[in-house]
This record gives sequence, structure tokens and C-alpha cells, in this order.
Amino acid sequence: MDVTPRTAPDLDLRPREAAPPRARRWWAFLVVLAVLGGLAFVASKALSDASLFFYNADEAVAKKSELGTDRFRMQGTVESGTVVDTGDGVDFVVTFNGVEVPVSHRGDPPQLFRPGMPVVLEGRWDPTGQFFSSDRMLVKHDETYEENHRDRITAAEEGGQEPPRSTTATAAP
Repeated sequence: MDVTPRTAPDLDLRPREAAPPRARRWWAFLVVLAVLGGLAFVASKALSDASLFFYNADEAVAKKSELGTDRFRMQGTVESGTVVDTGDGVDFVVTFNGVEVPVSHRGDPPQLFRPGMPVVLEGRWDPTGQFFSSDRMLVKHDETYEENHRDRITAAEEGGQEPPRSTTATAAP
């Protein structure tokens, strides 16, 4: 019996040189660059939205040329007799320190909106600079609900149980 090892004549056991993985490096670099660019965009958008400027109506009028059509918040008091429903919103005039600003608000105003009430409007000057174009309105909530509906607040504090109402039936004559 022959015990000599056999070797395959075509088998080359010498180490080969590997091709450099340059193509994979470029793809990885581009993917990382795209992700970092996306994160930078999201961060800049979040910071610009968080730094929305707030002006009183008189300040907004004084800085109208600086503001141009940039978005900002404006505060003022709704003048009585100026509120007009437009179907897709409401037009009115706000005033602050004697300066009047016409406002065209698109969308439903809050339920507490009424003349004589302070409002904060979010929007921009229209391209002509004639009025403030608003798409978001904030009004101050007051505590009159608590004063007028103390029984409901007490019931809510007691677990939502309303006090029983009198159900005395009256007989018809």
C-alpha cells in the first residue's frame, strides 16, 4: 500500500494580492455625507422655526421693510367694529400703542376670538405690504369659566360625577 501524500498539480497555494476596496470606501463616504447633510438640514430647520421673532404691532410696522415677507409673530388688540367674516377666514384691524394694522387671517379663528381681545398672530406681511397675512392666531384664555361654572369644576374634581338634578315632574291641569 502506497502512503505517500498526493498533491494536486493545478493547485496554487501561494497568497494572492487582494484588490484595494476603494469603490466601497467611496460609497460609504457618500452615504455618511448624505446622512450628515440631512441631519444638518433638519437641525437648521428646527432652529429657524424655534427662533420666530415676536413684535408688537407698532414695532412690526416700524420694521416692515426689514421684515419683508419673512414669517414672524405680531401682537395687538382687535379693534371693535372691524371684524369681517370672509368665508375662508376673518379680516380685522389690530392696534398697539396707537398704531393700526389691517389683518387678513385665513382659517377659523379660535372660539374666544372677539373685538377688544389681545391676539398673537403668526404670518407675514403680504407682498404689497398693505396688510398682515396670518394663518395662525392665539388668544388669551381667561378664568371666567371657573367663576361661571364652579359646580362643573367641583364635579370634575370629585371624579366626574355631576350632582343629581331635580327631576320633579309637574302634572298637566
